[in-house]
Amino acid sequence: MRARVRTLVAAAAAGVMLSVAAVPAQAVTTLKIGTVVWIGYGPFFVADALDLYKKYNLKVSLHMFTDPALIPPALDSGAVDGAMLTYDQVVGQVAQGKQHKVVMPIDYSAGGDAIVADKSITKVAQFKGKKIGFNPLSPSDFLLTYALKTAGLSEKDITPTSMTPEAVPAAMASGQLSIGVTYEPSLSQIISQGDGKKFHVVFSSKNAPGLIADVLVFTDAFIKAKPAEIKGVIQAYLDGMAYMKKEPDKAAEIIGKAMGISAKEVKEQLSGVHNLPLAEMPKAFVKGKETTSYYASGEIIGNLLKAKGQITTIPATEATIDPQFVKALAK
Repeated sequence: MRARVRTLVAAAAAGVMLSVAAVPAQAVTTLKIGTVVWIGYGPFFVADALDLYKKYNLKVSLHMFTDPALIPPALDSGAVDGAMLTYDQVVGQVAQGKQHKVVMPIDYSAGGDAIVADKSITKVAQFKGKKIGFNPLSPSDFLLTYALKTAGLSEKDITPTSMTPEAVPAAMASGQLSIGVTYEPSLSQIISQGDGKKFHVVFSSKNAPGLIADVLVFTDAFIKAKPAEIKGVIQAYLDGMAYMKKEPDKAAEIIGKAMGISAKEVKEQLSGVHNLPLAEMPKAFVKGKETTSYYASGEIIGNLLKAKGQITTIPATEATIDPQFVKALAK
């Protein structure tokens, strides 16, 4: 918080020192948000670089994690105030009794998450008996579980190998793995190996529209205590998205710097995600049969997580979401 300031103005004409009443400075709230390097978070990277939070009296710092599974515990401990997670993570956490709620949809992965394999493997059914590298309890884990189910397989039919998404490219390049699950920018790193002739995508989030959904999350207690600050974070994100549309080249440079890739790669990877404009956001919170609704995707996610033994009960969708901010801003 900035201190209250007293300003003394010299009244030269009268030769008298006039004391001006104290004027409280605008309070600035500092927030920490846990995140990972992911192309769908581009508007947040832009907002961070351009300090778009400032006009909402916020000082937001993005805390980068290499393992997305470590973000929910950080949120619970107070190490971070908010988090960028995938919706399957939220369902899993709420099922375990955590008070985590989605306040804003960020994006739907549309190819940015994928299962890659060497060219000899062309379909999911061929995963049987193979060693597959992926990050447990993460979007990669969920995507793999969903893909295996489509081929009538389960994790019992493969040999799981635990590793972070960033470790998958090197493991595949060295020959440790013939199949790996990851997301951008690691995905492009794998596909580009051997001049693009070595590995390819066998199954991706394009095959499961809406199921890999990135969301902005806060605890229920924080939502009740800091509603104005959460609204400001969302508004700065929307400003970042508007900047991306208005200044695509400059935005790509900014995002590339945050992600450690080129502006050209940023533009290529953006085709693998769909960042929801404000007008679309309320639909995610409405009951519907399409997987772009949390009600529909949450049911599928819950059943998959329960079948896998990650949760024992499927939480009600209402326990995982808080649409108040999006609804108010979209009016």
